[in-house]
Amino acid sequence: MEMKLLRNRKALSTVVTTLIILVVSVLLATVVTFYAINVTTTRVQEESLQITNLHVWCAEDGTASAAFVITNTGGRDVVINKITLRGVKAKTILYKDVSDPTDPDCKFNPDALSDYEELEEGESLVLPSGKRMIVYLFDLDHISTSDIGVSISVVVFTANAQYYKETNVEAYVEP
Repeated sequence: MEMKLLRNRKALSTVVTTLIILVVSVLLATVVTFYAINVTTTRVQEESLQITNLHVWCAEDGTASAAFVITNTGGRDVVINKITLRGVKAKTILYKDVSDPTDPDCKFNPDALSDYEELEEGESLVLPSGKRMIVYLFDLDHISTSDIGVSISVVVFTANAQYYKETNVEAYVEP
């Protein structure tokens, strides 16, 4: 009987075959998973906005306005759904694409506003990849002369993210 057990190699080969099949299937699943992750992460382009030159002005009569430059530094076009200043949605938004990247300074100039387009209620801004625009906000009733020197925030909302920037309210002086 003892000789019969030593000669029976069939049971050992079944165990080894099962282990080989399990190891190969796990390795194959791992390779396929890593390939899928690699494909999706390298081909999906990220959304990224940069807010610069943020200014908020308040005149002696209590009227307030704001301006900033927004640049799409990501790899895909972005749709801006909403812009809030101190948590309140901006009522009047004027915008203009800036083709010259060396001229993004937002100095308030009422004479140049005819070059800007007004964003209608319910519309969204589309900012193509690599482009920049100047955005002016008006009718900011929730900001007054008592806010001069106070830090306030601007938040730009897109479908995927919120972009936050802070600045101090400045006194508007006629040029």
